[in-house]
Amino acid sequence: MAGAAASLGTDPLTLADLLRVASTPGFDRWQEQVRRTGGCSDPIHLSGSTATRDRRTGDVLYSYSTDSEPGGRLRIACGNRRASRCPSCAWTYAGDTYHLIRAGITGDERKDVPISVREHPRVFATLTAPSFGPVHNRPASGRCRCGTAHAEQDPVLGTALNPDRYDYAGAVLWNNYAGQLWQRFTIYLRREIAALAGVTQKALKESCRVSFGKVAEFQKRGAVHFHTVVRLDGPDGPDAPPPGWASVGLLDDAIRAAAGRVAVAVPTSGDFPARVLGWGVQVDVQPIGGLGHEELTEQAVASYVAKYATKAAETTGTADRRIGELAELDKLQLPAHTRRLIEACWALDDAYPDRLLAHWSHMLGFRGHFSTKSRAYSTTLGALRQVRADYRAAQERRERGLPDPDDASEGSTLVLAHWTYAGHGHTPGESWLAATIAHALKEDRELAREIRAELDAEGEW
Repeated sequence: MAGAAASLGTDPLTLADLLRVASTPGFDRWQEQVRRTGGCSDPIHLSGSTATRDRRTGDVLYSYSTDSEPGGRLRIACGNRRASRCPSCAWTYAGDTYHLIRAGITGDERKDVPISVREHPRVFATLTAPSFGPVHNRPASGRCRCGTAHAEQDPVLGTALNPDRYDYAGAVLWNNYAGQLWQRFTIYLRREIAALAGVTQKALKESCRVSFGKVAEFQKRGAVHFHTVVRLDGPDGPDAPPPGWASVGLLDDAIRAAAGRVAVAVPTSGDFPARVLGWGVQVDVQPIGGLGHEELTEQAVASYVAKYATKAAETTGTADRRIGELAELDKLQLPAHTRRLIEACWALDDAYPDRLLAHWSHMLGFRGHFSTKSRAYSTTLGALRQVRADYRAAQERRERGLPDPDDASEGSTLVLAHWTYAGHGHTPGESWLAATIAHALKEDRELAREIRAELDAEGEW
């Protein structure tokens, strides 16, 4: 038993539970449920039933009940965007984010974004946090200020050179106010565009619309920064051409000027002095491919944004769940730098009660959304999910011979359903099996992607 556990990479208790699951009646159906969730790490369990009736005759065309399911439950994907919590659902979320961002760059008629947006001024900008003290890094010169040439994966990268002099309080307050900094940036950006174009702000609204999609990323030092696609449209959004004065150069200048103007005042509280928060001096703006700018492709930008849409502060070694009390830190294996950032959140909590710093200490103070977009940028995540749900529903109707509810010629149907939450997650053995299924599905996707890439290269796709 111990040898088998070692070969499977599991402990004996997990192996015992795995054998129990595999020998349970309905195991094949359990596997099918898990495959349908994509190998979800923490599926939601539902119990209940549904019945599809002919609206005119009342005849039952189809019925389903979880009574016949393994354990009397139906398992559905949790939908968590965090790769640290559920790699399978995070993969789906990243894919949706990719298509959302890409549609706003290249256009996609299926997502109500015209192809003409490729001709609009578009840039990829990065707004960073200021310095809170020197940290270990890998400068172009090759040697850190500590005198060491750090390897790329050196765990010391991003940590303070002198922890006793590092501004941990400033770092977590900056993360906490990052949402307000972004909000003010978008306000100042429109003002700067109007000023550079030589028009009033009212005239700007009548001739130009600023659209954006952004994602937050944590640097190794524990400070969040934002990557954003910014696009200039006509007054009605992507369907309208931007005014003649709109250009990539003007947008570049406006972004840099707006970032420099942003300031958020944090008042004095207790022993903590007043401070003014703003963006760091490093503001990067790059044209996106098209209009003669081929350095940064549309696909590269969308892939980059999607990559960070599924990550939170875990890249710093912090916890991926809320910390109920400071004593919990002793049970967690945290890097010293990250632990001091969390402790700073708790130290500041009483002084700034409205900022909920302790509540968000696992996020190093950050309490904003990781991915957002303006209304006219492109489609929505909800719309993408609905398309996927409609596709699956249509598949099931065809398999069961049910009429399309939108086709009046086939007669209308009425669906009666009752569902109850029945728990979530897996047992240890189920977790191992689900991870194996998720890994197999991932390999299938990667193989399919490679085959498609080869066909695209040969012009056969």
